[in-house]
Amino acid sequence: MSCTNKQNNMVPLKQRLLSLDVFRGATVAAMILVNNPGSWGHIYPPLEHAEWNGCTPTDLIFPFFLYIVGVSIVFAFSTKKEDPSLHTQLLLRAFKRGLILFLLGLFLALFPKFDFSTVRVFGVLQRIGIVFFICAALFIKTSRKTQFRVLIIILLLYWALMTLVPVPGVGGPNLEKETNLAAWLDRLIITEQHTWKAARTWDPEGILSTLPAIGTGILGMLAGSWLKRKDKTESEKIAWMFSAGFITALLGQIWGLAFPINKSLWTSSYVLYAGGLATMMLALLYWIIDIQGYKKGTKIFVAYGVNAITVFFLSAIIVKTMSRINVNLNGEPAGLQTWLYKSFFTPWLSDLNASLAWAIAFVLFFLLILWPMYKKNIIIKV
Repeated sequence: MSCTNKQNNMVPLKQRLLSLDVFRGATVAAMILVNNPGSWGHIYPPLEHAEWNGCTPTDLIFPFFLYIVGVSIVFAFSTKKEDPSLHTQLLLRAFKRGLILFLLGLFLALFPKFDFSTVRVFGVLQRIGIVFFICAALFIKTSRKTQFRVLIIILLLYWALMTLVPVPGVGGPNLEKETNLAAWLDRLIITEQHTWKAARTWDPEGILSTLPAIGTGILGMLAGSWLKRKDKTESEKIAWMFSAGFITALLGQIWGLAFPINKSLWTSSYVLYAGGLATMMLALLYWIIDIQGYKKGTKIFVAYGVNAITVFFLSAIIVKTMSRINVNLNGEPAGLQTWLYKSFFTPWLSDLNASLAWAIAFVLFFLLILWPMYKKNIIIKV
């Protein structure tokens, strides 16, 4: 990881695509919000994941982030991609970053017990690292047409694997939690001891479902390439992004009638649905912020956006650390988070509102850290 600022040649914030930073910041803030309720037993429905099939607003957060990763790849590598002699250097840079993200995710899974016998191998940061590297390699070495073709192949291949291939030891193909092909592959390769601890029979960020997640990143790259085009006016860019986003989301819903929209399986219909919505959201933000110049209130989200991985990593570390600090609560030992929550939130709010208020307070707590970093142009990069 490295830290950059004005004194060591950082790219000034004003030269960045502001709408993308806002989109990224809002997404990671939402991620922290839904990951940290005061009580997992008291959550407003929109802040919960769908039980299985279906899609809530919370289910859009992770694909939005991977989509943003794809867009960011275009803006990070476009210039140097034009020089083939730099491709090896760019690929090594992408591999290094992807590996660091994977290892950071593995560290979070190990912290604080560092029990390698039951550590979850895959997770959110691990998936981000894999998607980043593969998408970056595709962008560096292939054309937009090839990237589009790869996207189509990925979506169709995943659909075929999940709906046509029999599951060994189970029988015919199915899309149930523990008996689908992706769950079987996770148990076979990473074993039950190293899957998601809430299930231990399948993993929502497992091996096979990472394939369509790469498709989400490719959708972001295609949108980023469109935004970078110099032969289109800003109006044309926005109109086409809205149209493409709407059609893509609609296709996702139609496909979902046969191949259900499902975040845990990251189905092909889910890729299209979430990617279409992300495209329309980026087009809207791009028009409001970068074209119309309406920037009031955006700095808060930019503060999150330019240090997104940092705040996600620290939030997980802090939550795990607080759970290990025991304090006295009505004569009984309790974790620091439980003590703070029950001492300052539950006494004066309903269960649902107290849980939400804690999550909001957690998001605002990080703003106190990120805001000074933003004002000093400090960006921690992996």
